[in-house]
Amino acid sequence: MATLAARKSDFPGRRPRVTISDVADKLGLTKGTVSRALNDYPDISESTRKRVRHVAESMGYRPLSHAQAIRTGMVRSVGLVLQTNQHDGHRPFLANFLAGISEATSAADWTMTMATASSDTDTQRLLAKLVEEHKADGFILPRTYMDDPRIEFLKRNGVPFVLFGRTDNPDGCAWFDIESEVAMEEAVCILYGLGHRRIGFVPGREGYTFSELRHGGFLSGLQMCGLEPDPDLIGPSALNHEAGAESTRILLHREAPPTAIIYSVDRAALGAYVATNELGLAIGQDLSVVAYDGVPEGALLNPPLSTFSVDMHEAGVQLSNLLIRRIGGESVEALRELGRARFLSRGSHGQPRMSSAELSRRVRANLNT
Repeated sequence: MATLAARKSDFPGRRPRVTISDVADKLGLTKGTVSRALNDYPDISESTRKRVRHVAESMGYRPLSHAQAIRTGMVRSVGLVLQTNQHDGHRPFLANFLAGISEATSAADWTMTMATASSDTDTQRLLAKLVEEHKADGFILPRTYMDDPRIEFLKRNGVPFVLFGRTDNPDGCAWFDIESEVAMEEAVCILYGLGHRRIGFVPGREGYTFSELRHGGFLSGLQMCGLEPDPDLIGPSALNHEAGAESTRILLHREAPPTAIIYSVDRAALGAYVATNELGLAIGQDLSVVAYDGVPEGALLNPPLSTFSVDMHEAGVQLSNLLIRRIGGESVEALRELGRARFLSRGSHGQPRMSSAELSRRVRANLNT
């Protein structure tokens, strides 16, 4: 039987891998006994199991992943397919999100399998490929839709998953999500407390769960403050600065424009700076702006963007832990958790400097100069 000392590494400077044979030699037991002890077979006494595990850990023994997969049918890997064509497909906080997933999976002695897709169709293809090739035991599904075909595919195939978000039909779904609807309520209340009574809203694209939740949160915030919903205060949807600028222009050209606007996403709010500059208005003084996401460039604007920020690292950790528990057989009802966004109070919002009527006259006057 080969010993650890007698075997040389194929890679200079790297320690040879510790095998079951090494552990067996150290303990004076057979390989079969060691293997059965490490895999909790009932015919091995508790004292022997503990002794084998203690020696194996002290020697740095790690089972081969492919051997584990053959024995358990699991590869101990968390799957993730990211869509690069989405509005925030290259989001700057992606690194923090992936770091959270990686740290949590590593701590549990798991790995992460990641792929990138260029469209919804490509995402479906990659999910099917990863499932067929058994490259992951379950999946984290980011940026969920109210009607999400990824969910139905994984349900049909009996593959565990956890949503980073929520969906219209919660049956069979576990999730970790941020209560962005509560952030929208808070945004309305903050602006109301400062004296704003004409508060506008620029929603995200229909179909995304976060868009529906944030729009609902905005309306709920109005109700909490005793304000009546006004269709004229809802701009066209926007997920980037170009669409955000156009939506801002439309709202400011209303007969009774908003003195403050809440944006479903930071990217759209960036367009407000473009639109107000064109109209000769100052953000934070003539128009208050509050958004959601916490993208880093928001802090570099003049004035800096007031926004709700999400701890994406912690989100990655939570999702990984929930998915591993789901793969382990825990019920979905026990695996539904919600977090809160943190408000970054900056210079883009404040007390209204003029009424809605005065703002309308100012906009018209600036257009005529």
